[in-house]
Amino acid sequence: MDWEHRIGRRLKPRDLYIFMAVAEDGTMAKAAERLAISRPVVSKTIANLERTLGVLLFDRGPQGVEPTLYGRTLLKRSIVIFDELRQSVKDIEFLADLRAGELHVGSNETMTSGLVSAVIERLSRQHPKLVFHLQVGTIPSLQSHFLRERKCEVVIGRPWAAAPEPDMDIEPLFHERVFIVAGPRNRWVGRRKIRLDDLADEPWILSQVETEPGLPVAEAFRAIGSSIPRAAIVCGSINLRNRVLAAGRFLTAVPSSVLHFAPQPTLYKVLPIELPRWHLPVSIMTLKNRTLSPMAQLFIGCLRELAKPLIKLR
Repeated sequence: MDWEHRIGRRLKPRDLYIFMAVAEDGTMAKAAERLAISRPVVSKTIANLERTLGVLLFDRGPQGVEPTLYGRTLLKRSIVIFDELRQSVKDIEFLADLRAGELHVGSNETMTSGLVSAVIERLSRQHPKLVFHLQVGTIPSLQSHFLRERKCEVVIGRPWAAAPEPDMDIEPLFHERVFIVAGPRNRWVGRRKIRLDDLADEPWILSQVETEPGLPVAEAFRAIGSSIPRAAIVCGSINLRNRVLAAGRFLTAVPSSVLHFAPQPTLYKVLPIELPRWHLPVSIMTLKNRTLSPMAQLFIGCLRELAKPLIKLR
């Protein structure tokens, strides 16, 4: 295509905005109502876009419209264009007032309970007008849904695959250590020598991830020729673990980052048992070729700073 004459001079951001609304709403009538413009204007805009590009962007049917292969391709790039425009306005606002701004971050619950909370707390004191939007979920979901769809700028956690996704930048921070802990009233607290097999019949709280073969808890029991203990509670919630640990009977595995940044350090009593580290490092994940906002850069800088003690931890 002749970009300069056929496309560059004729394609307008407003046309793309209307196109995105039609793709999202599924009908031109709904898009017109939402945008507070007439349906003929919407219809004419889509027709002009199709004429300019020389392809059909929508399949028309009695129930509405559906993006064609060409329409889906244009939609994907249009989302990027408007995300960059939206972000540029936020960057300008932040640069005009260095205390203000918004940042969308994704994290799993483990990181949220420790390192990420510490970063947010520090930055909120330094920049009181900063607003943080935190999405908590599994790393695959955060990568595929929130990062790729530009609903967050940064994801912090442990990737589930050693090879990075081709469209993402992965910056390793540290390899997490895992400790077996009990509550202050547990009968094992205070003992100098404990063997791992001594704890096989104790009531455990474990997440689904921690019971998977090759990961620290399962690997430690495999090394002594024992299968992983049957968990009395299978749950990834840090809040639930804290509540149940306080009662005294249960054991669980807690990462070093949670212990380091724990608001209630006296709750966790580390038992004298060595577990292997996680093979994959906790990492900062961002989308390739996406310009990071000043807020995201501040956040990443603070992550690196607060993670230093965890890097040194042996």
